[in-house]
Amino acid sequence: MASEREDEAQEYLQKHKIPELMESLMSLVLFHRPEKLKPFLSEQLELLKRSRHSGVRGPALFTNSNLDTVFTILDPARRKHISFHQYHHALETLGATDMNQCPDGVNEDKISQDTFKTEA
Repeated sequence: MASEREDEAQEYLQKHKIPELMESLMSLVLFHRPEKLKPFLSEQLELLKRSRHSGVRGPALFTNSNLDTVFTILDPARRKHISFHQYHHALETLGATDMNQCPDGVNEDKISQDTFKTEA
């Protein structure tokens, strides 16, 4: 059984999304494999800080071009939307662990490319 101190620590980690941050940073490190790790991590944290304050997109593994390609693969008929199932499966495949379960278009089962990219 966890102690009160351990419960408080776990609550703190969850509140500040520390596991997600560490997972994201580790993914970025493994993807980019920088020669100088500390400056790279410092830069990523600074980008994240700026994105939080400005609303500008933060560090990510995938570019808009990458996400456009994924969407095109999911929508070969060029209907300009995919199903919620496709959206969900694609984000899981891309490694998303905390995806929006009610994105725009979910009620019509038509997730647009813009919505997919925003959520990804």
